[in-house]
Amino acid sequence: MKLLFSRNPNPRLAVAVARYLDAKVEFEFASPFAPGQAERYRPLNPNLSLPILVSSGKSLWETDAIACRLSRDAHSDLWRTGDDEPEMIRWLSWGKENFARACDVVHFERGTKQRYGLGPIDQDRVEEGLRDFRTAAATLEAELSEREWLVENSVSYADFRMATFLPFNNVARLPLADYPSVSRWYRQFEEIDAWRDPFQGLEAPELPPVSGSLHEPRSE
Repeated sequence: MKLLFSRNPNPRLAVAVARYLDAKVEFEFASPFAPGQAERYRPLNPNLSLPILVSSGKSLWETDAIACRLSRDAHSDLWRTGDDEPEMIRWLSWGKENFARACDVVHFERGTKQRYGLGPIDQDRVEEGLRDFRTAAATLEAELSEREWLVENSVSYADFRMATFLPFNNVARLPLADYPSVSRWYRQFEEIDAWRDPFQGLEAPELPPVSGSLHEPRSE
């Protein structure tokens, strides 16, 4: 199997999962949106987005689906099954629509747009994302004040998915420190080698630097 990836948030998540599971995959850096590259990757994913898992002439795209496949192949409980599966799905669903979505909104304005020259920061969108982040983080704070991880007593894919954008918080500057239980939960990820540096030893060009964000008004 081959995992096509980049350093952006969702591909980073897929690589972290693969390395955490010690998955039997070959890693290949890809750039479907680079000039002249679209038609090479379109047969693998009509959306041209990464990550993409290629196996036996077939491709699987979308990060959650890839994580499920890799976890099953590794016979791991990272992707919960049985009685814990509904709880994991609950956090996947809620997280993507609330916590991770709010992180994404802020990161897109302060990070992605500035990396790729997509226009100035939309401060109204930043404020909207920060409001949504605070609401979602308060919910997580209450839950994580009573447990170490989101599902039972060990890390699951729900935790990985919830944390998708937090490795990029140096540019998003979300007020994570205001939520001590969430901060404690995320510090645990920094102790997982596969999460802390999923690209170690891989050929993976760095993301373009962020420019312009230093001049943004600091209103939060």
